[in-house]
Amino acid sequence: MSAPATGRVRTALAAIAAVDRPEIWVTLRAADDLLADAADVDARVGDGEELPLAGLLLAVKNNVDVAGTSTTAACPGFSFLPGRDAEAVRRLRAAGAVVLGSTNLDQFATGLVGTRSPYGAVRDSRRPEYISGGSSSGSAVAVALGLADIAIGTDTAGSGRIPAGLQGIVGIKPTLHVVPTDGVVPACRSWDAVTILARDLSTAERAMGVMAGGARAWPADVRLAAPSRPRVAYPADLPELSPGWAAEFGRQVARLAASGVDVEPVPIDVFLEAARLLYDGALVAERHAAVGEFVENAVGDGPAGLDPTVAGIIGRAGTLPAHRYVTDTARLAELKRAALVQLEGFDALLVPTAPVHPLLSEVAADPVGVNSRMGTYTNFCNLFDMCAVAVPAGEVDRAQFGVTLVGRTFDDAVVADIARRIERIPAPPALFSDGAVGPMDTAGPWPLAAGAAGVPLVVVGAHRRGQVLAPQLEDLGAFWDGPVRTAARYRMVALDTHPPKPGVYRSDDGAELVGERWILSEAALGRFLAMLPEPMLLGSVRLTDGTTAVGFACDAVAAATGQDITQHGDWLAALAAPAGGTAGHAGEDQQQYGALRTFLLTALSRGHSTGAGRG
Repeated sequence: MSAPATGRVRTALAAIAAVDRPEIWVTLRAADDLLADAADVDARVGDGEELPLAGLLLAVKNNVDVAGTSTTAACPGFSFLPGRDAEAVRRLRAAGAVVLGSTNLDQFATGLVGTRSPYGAVRDSRRPEYISGGSSSGSAVAVALGLADIAIGTDTAGSGRIPAGLQGIVGIKPTLHVVPTDGVVPACRSWDAVTILARDLSTAERAMGVMAGGARAWPADVRLAAPSRPRVAYPADLPELSPGWAAEFGRQVARLAASGVDVEPVPIDVFLEAARLLYDGALVAERHAAVGEFVENAVGDGPAGLDPTVAGIIGRAGTLPAHRYVTDTARLAELKRAALVQLEGFDALLVPTAPVHPLLSEVAADPVGVNSRMGTYTNFCNLFDMCAVAVPAGEVDRAQFGVTLVGRTFDDAVVADIARRIERIPAPPALFSDGAVGPMDTAGPWPLAAGAAGVPLVVVGAHRRGQVLAPQLEDLGAFWDGPVRTAARYRMVALDTHPPKPGVYRSDDGAELVGERWILSEAALGRFLAMLPEPMLLGSVRLTDGTTAVGFACDAVAAATGQDITQHGDWLAALAAPAGGTAGHAGEDQQQYGALRTFLLTALSRGHSTGAGRG
């Protein structure tokens, strides 16, 4: 639930002073401005305005524009004052979030360590001698310390996921460009993504649903959930992982299997080769295309504040010949095809988020080598146009350990659904728990809030969750939206089908019927309708709350010949009815129950003997 925004701001300001971590911020907004924004949010809520993020404090990575706050990308000489918010920031603010300030980062988002900044190396939230991870370093630590509830990061090679993993929080890296990048300083324009960081997945999804949409169209066949028993691949080998972390990853695979997921090891050579292309190949030329002209003109200019490692990377990227970029992008396309073949039949790939948690001193001694190692399990994701969710999964030797679920393009809801099975929500920081915002309930898969088209389908029988035909909907990526009741205008009959199922028809002598609602994509509904057998039909069904949805009906012949079971009001209750009746059902009623039981048992035996699943 959200807390009053003014109270949340006061708590955060006290906490910021108490932790004394100035390296988190490039700009922290003035207290008077924060309280004024918070008072406005509280007033809007008081006037009855629906604000899904009311009471949440937002930290924004300083390569993303916040109106009236200098955008530096962690380079003072690059600084400019934007006149308006980046689109992602604008949307979160409109939904009730209050921008606390702009956060530190690896300069020009070039790094996975969080140390490449003239504003200071951002330290781990719990062990200050260790790195925070980057490049969204300040954003991640602000959330981990409870100073901010949500934070914007960016991610090209893992810049949102790596700090999330090392700080024990959630990082959603969406499919490329479903979040608008307007007002974001590019790193590698082709592979940049705007990410969200939060302490728990539900809050992150709520924010992502607000922030995303309108920039890249969702496909008509988008999957909105994972099946009840998903298949997840994981690396057969774990290069660069320390022994302790490799053992912990094995335990997380076992946890996932225990939750009802089918897990299977796969080779990941093609993924690792693509990851190396980003650093060792010519793809890094995109970094020069983004800010190379500024870097070249500013070299030797002390006030510009260039980080020498970053300046060297971007400068060398400008010397790469065009033919090498063309060759490497062609090779990348080949690797992507091979990777997708490797994942055929799987719903997601589970990987460690980071291979190790380095000390600040280790990065100082080998800034390029350590940084390259950090991207082992993240670099390939954006290059293959995949989505990912990084979640906390426990601790190893006092270090936060995290895993990431990676999915195909637009499978954002699928990976989030599976990630929920393994997420471990950390306790709030003890010093700052008062006034903090707890996990927020989500209204469904975040792509629905971000513009993906979903059609509600009401089912009353064999397609209910856990029933024999539910896998048909799960295979189409349908999301189970909970129980519903129809308006009192329908009757239900038991049909002699294989497997047995009820038929519903409109009647002036109707009753309320128990059902469930699934939400599925438009294309999925079309495929479902195409395989619907006689005597089933789809039409509009009215619910007790006055809304309508697509629902099952049966044709007139089936309605006239089926066994009427309206008195049960529930298909599952009809299946469970005793053959000889119950107390209070005598004479004619006992005969009716016995006939129904015989009818259903006969239909069930036919369905099992034929093995049919779509009747």
